[in-house]
Amino acid sequence: MIYQLKNMKIAVVGLGYVGMPLAVALAKYGSVVGYDVNQIRVQGLKDGWDSNRELRQDILCTTSCEFTCDIADIKNADIYIVTVPTPIDENNEPDLRIIKSATKALGTLIETGNIVIYESTVYPGVTEDICGKILVQESGLKSGVDFVLGYSPERINPGDEVHTVENITKVVAAQTDEAADLLVELYGQMNGGNIFKAKNIKTAEASKAIENAQRDINIAFINEVTMLLNKMGLSAHDVIDAARTKWNFLPFTPGLVGGHCIGVDPYYLAKSAIDVGHQPDVILAGRKINDGMGAYVAQRIDYFLGSDRQNKDILILGFTFKENINDIRNTKVIDIINELTSYGYNVDVHDPQAVPEDVQSEYGIDILSALSKGKTYDCVTLVVNHVSYTEMSVSNISALLKAKSGSKAVIYDIKGIWKDLDFPEIISYETM
Repeated sequence: MIYQLKNMKIAVVGLGYVGMPLAVALAKYGSVVGYDVNQIRVQGLKDGWDSNRELRQDILCTTSCEFTCDIADIKNADIYIVTVPTPIDENNEPDLRIIKSATKALGTLIETGNIVIYESTVYPGVTEDICGKILVQESGLKSGVDFVLGYSPERINPGDEVHTVENITKVVAAQTDEAADLLVELYGQMNGGNIFKAKNIKTAEASKAIENAQRDINIAFINEVTMLLNKMGLSAHDVIDAARTKWNFLPFTPGLVGGHCIGVDPYYLAKSAIDVGHQPDVILAGRKINDGMGAYVAQRIDYFLGSDRQNKDILILGFTFKENINDIRNTKVIDIINELTSYGYNVDVHDPQAVPEDVQSEYGIDILSALSKGKTYDCVTLVVNHVSYTEMSVSNISALLKAKSGSKAVIYDIKGIWKDLDFPEIISYETM
């Protein structure tokens, strides 16, 4: 089949961190409608407000992209791009319910000549063997003949203004050569032709799975080394600063691994391994270490504060899964809070980016949107290095801590961003 991109209509299904920037970028070159089931989200985008804070109001107000929560509005599209979440369940198994539901809905819409592209992270085989079969069942059309499947793994990094959808390399694959060429043209118009054409869809799916699994394993190694160094009385940050002077050292730093990608995607790769009879020892070992980091941080805080836990107050700085965004999906800060609370500590949490109502709804805890004047703590733990925290002065940090004789208040700086500051002797500064 010969495709003419110029006059083709595009529908982006799912307007989250991946779909919304993609829809707006594609709308610069053609007719695009963005669809999402969340009515509040869609209305916000229509009003020029991105609750994820990825795009500015002026961009949303001037885009030609249309936003809708009525699936009938995308019925006449030529290209459908699916960007819905693919999380894991309570057993760390891939949860495909959302992508299956979206696919089932699309199956009632697609027509002969359509292309359905998936960007959601999946394990190899999901696009063709699961989603493709659903589309066939719902539409009565033949996959690879009447309609064609494509895959282009998303590489959105929330909060990153450098590596955007318009300047990163896009991997593409499709069931037919003609469709693959169309994907090259479709995505290439956004990023100057910076495209890698994968051999087939399963190859593209696997490439996405290993990207984040590799990063997860690298962080897990540093986290385990950190535990070792801490037992030796050494700072991991000091050791890494020395090691990174070698040209081929990978300067990963210790910390929590949350969010919707790095902490989730390795389980999709592990699922594939188990399905073909391979035990994913390294992949799951990395997950075990990283999933346990919240408890480890809490144990370190407990160690620094001594044996008496009664009536001790702790302030956690940061709740989002990474710095300078409001994304709280799969944040591992909650593990620290739950562990400390189980010890009997009084725990307050502050985050200048997270939406308090969202945190309460998702995790059942109340966070501070502003630091209380006059309230002091036995320990201040910096978990997420939001820019507002990195810019805090010694006096502002010290004012959060209890000044008392006989024992020092504690600063536990997980990221090590305050390690060059000169704190008063009444404060014990600790880092990983």
